[in-house]
Amino acid sequence: MRSTRPLAAVLATVSLAGLTAACSSDTAGSGGGDSLRVAASSTDRVPMDAAVAAFRAKNPDIQVDVTYADTDQLQSTLRTQLSSGTAPDVFTVWPGNGNPGAVQVLQKGGYLTDLSDYKFTPKIADGDKSVTQVDGKTYIVPVTFNGIGAIYNKKTLQEIGGTEPKTWDDVLDLCHKAKDKGKVLLALGNQTTWVTQMVDYALAATTVYSNTPDFDEQLSAGKAAFADSAWKETLQQYLDLNKAGCFTKNPNGTGYETSVTDVAQGKAVGLVQVTTSIPQVQKEAGADTELGMFALPASGDAGQTRIPGAVSAAYGVNAASKHAAQAKTFAEFLGSPEGQKIYAEKGGTLPALPNDSFQADPALKVLIDMQKDGKTVPFMDQRWPNPEVQQTHFTAVQKLFSGDTSVDDALKSMDLAAGSE
Repeated sequence: MRSTRPLAAVLATVSLAGLTAACSSDTAGSGGGDSLRVAASSTDRVPMDAAVAAFRAKNPDIQVDVTYADTDQLQSTLRTQLSSGTAPDVFTVWPGNGNPGAVQVLQKGGYLTDLSDYKFTPKIADGDKSVTQVDGKTYIVPVTFNGIGAIYNKKTLQEIGGTEPKTWDDVLDLCHKAKDKGKVLLALGNQTTWVTQMVDYALAATTVYSNTPDFDEQLSAGKAAFADSAWKETLQQYLDLNKAGCFTKNPNGTGYETSVTDVAQGKAVGLVQVTTSIPQVQKEAGADTELGMFALPASGDAGQTRIPGAVSAAYGVNAASKHAAQAKTFAEFLGSPEGQKIYAEKGGTLPALPNDSFQADPALKVLIDMQKDGKTVPFMDQRWPNPEVQQTHFTAVQKLFSGDTSVDDALKSMDLAAGSE
């Protein structure tokens, strides 16, 4: 996920995640010296531009050319470039194993430089090593810790007479309050493929992982299946929200950018997204708009609620880079306290590595609190057995919303992709 930038977009991680449909290229800085090519997700444009500016202030002889692309396009283009020897020197790599651009997938092809001896590596938390390492060696620099929740406009929530929901019934009640005021509770842009995963990831954190935190390990070992798990309840709840009018009309015909605009303009109270979407919502809504965020409840027990939270933005160094020394310098900067602080502050998220100087956006309080309380779960696709599961999931959700498949058949398709059928 990221999605992602899971998400891809996240992640696709979800990367997992303001996206544009086409690539765009920016030269961050000018002047002579070595040219370093960087590829990043469109969702990371604001924080990456800020990080590059700070990096060049310290390294004026290194020119940095950054190319941004939507998650799907970035992943497909990157694989082609790596196999042909034309890939950037530093590029987005998704943690774990959930998509074609994930660390475990790329490392098998020999495309990534071993970063085990870099200065930031000892600071990586034990809980994050499983999605940043392969066979005990570190291959990516984790930059941000991201979450998935309902990002909302506090003024709009007040206008519909609502408060942050604590239970599943509270969510449904809010949907009705929003409809009564001519709004929707949650803008949803499932036309943008990676967005399809956000709502059910947010729900599954509670429905699936609060009771079976090792579900993904069981899945990989052939001891569990999507079709025989609480994922069935999760997808049904996703559809129930749509049936109750909680989402944008025709989500499959609505893109991510439109969903952000709907929240900024007060047509929707909020949207379920990765926390890296906060800066874009804030930019469109205006600096005076106060945003909040809550974990999406999925049961009648508020204490059971969990939130997806995991390493999000991360970067690898091309093993075939012709500017290896400059690439290492840049990767070290991204892993430094200064680099992490800038990236997290501009990206509306948290540093992936300990950072005493970081001041979090107030909207991130729920993620910080739940992380401290041990109520976060990794992004689901980061630990799925192969990238095909996430891609199948994207398609399955779109088919569910178009009425072209059932929950049972959607889960069966995911089991087939996971190799558990």
